[in-house]
Amino acid sequence: MKMRIFNPTRREVLAGLGSATAGLMSGGAVPPVTAQLALQARLATLALRPGQAATPIWELAAVSHIGNVRLKRGDRCEVVFRNDLPVPLAPIWYGLNGAAAVDPLRGRAPTAPDATEVSTISIPNAGTLLADFRLFEDGLKQPARPLPIIAGETNRVAVDRDEVLLIEEWRLRPDGTAIVPGRDPKDTAPLYTINGQTSFELSAAANERLRLRFINGSQRTVLAIKLENHDVRVMALDGQPAEPFPARGGALVLAPGARADAFVDAATSAPFLLHDGKEARPIGSLTISGRLERRAPLLPPPPLPSNDLPDQLDLRGALRFDVALSVPEAGWTRPANFSVSSAPAFRAKAGRTVVLALKNPGPVAGVFHLHGHHFRLLDRLDDGWKPYWLDTLAIEPGQTQRIAFAATSPGRWLIESFVTDWAAPRLVRWYAVE
Repeated sequence: MKMRIFNPTRREVLAGLGSATAGLMSGGAVPPVTAQLALQARLATLALRPGQAATPIWELAAVSHIGNVRLKRGDRCEVVFRNDLPVPLAPIWYGLNGAAAVDPLRGRAPTAPDATEVSTISIPNAGTLLADFRLFEDGLKQPARPLPIIAGETNRVAVDRDEVLLIEEWRLRPDGTAIVPGRDPKDTAPLYTINGQTSFELSAAANERLRLRFINGSQRTVLAIKLENHDVRVMALDGQPAEPFPARGGALVLAPGARADAFVDAATSAPFLLHDGKEARPIGSLTISGRLERRAPLLPPPPLPSNDLPDQLDLRGALRFDVALSVPEAGWTRPANFSVSSAPAFRAKAGRTVVLALKNPGPVAGVFHLHGHHFRLLDRLDDGWKPYWLDTLAIEPGQTQRIAFAATSPGRWLIESFVTDWAAPRLVRWYAVE
């Protein structure tokens, strides 16, 4: 098949979006579109090793935006997705809840090669979102880069800078080519980047308050990221506001696909250190130049505005289920083989609290992701929860973690599970809220 690269001008993109909007609006009264986004699945390259040819990759790109994609809470966003890759694909959004969540079970079929699809997505909450092709990784010919998406708060947050730091992991062969997750990584070496750079540099003035949106874009590895000699205050996890708390030792530990928003008051030049569970390595730096003078000293930041998740969960009256991770006989299957005719992991009535006992029976750490809802991580005694919401959780080998969520969104939703081994498959099941 001959590949055709979709490379429109900005004017063509906006004109196409406007035409699509008019077509949708002509069918009857619907809520107005307040934002537009053109996405493209396309070929790309990254310079990952000095002296070697750039590494061929695939990517999900926002061709309608210059820089980061920035939407806002409450937007109704029209999305035009063009697939210029040789396999069927669809962007899967992580961080959206309820009817707004783009779940493969609720949405349309993947977009065929050399085709374009138009859809409309509501943005009910502010936060750091992620869109990618990870549920289609069995069919990928090259590793694919995800796309960070910022959903801004309706009121301004008091920071001087708002920066995305997308951490990615590559498994490179000696010739500089990269392999897709789920394949045997023999004869490869791991390499990590921030925003596609092997040595990332962030410039700031002393006394600037930075909002750093860290995203673990690795497909299999739990990573810790640390900014040396700075206090790192966690403000949000997985796109949901948290009660602000200091990162332990200044390090953020993120499961694959997890996100953390942190506030940092820039003070001095310092390295970003990355730890992959085997060794720590510098992956970038904060470079200080000049100083921002203020009339008053910086005070500890207040919590971010709520996204209206419930303040309380009824644990006493909760429905309780055990879910063993990544066990094929328990109903887990590869996404390519998934069918909704399979038995669900559990069913819950809308409006009930659900408690899941997530058991990792394997010898290595496992990762769990819940579509459609965010959850609380329960305390060990099951008498309360941590002061934050999550949609992704890493679980140590042989351990059980309990989570709880309010089943507010009727429908069929996916759950994902995989172990932290590059060669291991990504597995899925589904659950029902009725």
